[in-house]
Parts: sequence; C-alpha cells; structure tokens
Amino acid sequence: MNWHWKTIATVWVLAIVGAVLTAILATPASAIGWISLTLAVCTLVTLGLQIATRSKEGYVKRVTMSVTGALVILVVATVIVALV
Repeated sequence: MNWHWKTIATVWVLAIVGAVLTAILATPASAIGWISLTLAVCTLVTLGLQIATRSKEGYVKRVTMSVTGALVILVVATVIVALV
C-alpha cells in the first residue's frame, strides 16, 4: 500500500498547483469557476490513476482519500482567495 500514497499525493499536488495558478491568474469574479474546474480535473486524474494501478484492494479508500484531500485543499484556497 505504500506506493499507493504516491498516486494520492499526486492528486493533492495537482490541487495545490491548480489553486495557486487560480489565485495568481484568475480574476476574483472567475476564481470560483476555476477552482471548480480544478476539482473536476483532480477527480478525473484520481480515477485515471487509481484504475491504472490495477489494484482492487482499497480502491474506494484511495479514491476517497484523493478526492477528499483535493477538496480540502481547494476549500482552503477558496477561503484565501475570497479574503484577498
């Protein structure tokens, strides 16, 4: 299960990169839309990575951890963008 953390962390890093790019490049009016798009991309990447592992054991747990982590990161980013 140790190598499965790499696929989970990849999605979290993608969420951080998307949040930072949104904070830097998006206008305040369009930031929520871009953060939503980042979550959609993170979800698709999660499903792709977890299917690519070809491991049935813990699939739901890994997908849940990936998407939940990305969601938490993007919620924090939304709050920061809203305050700035």
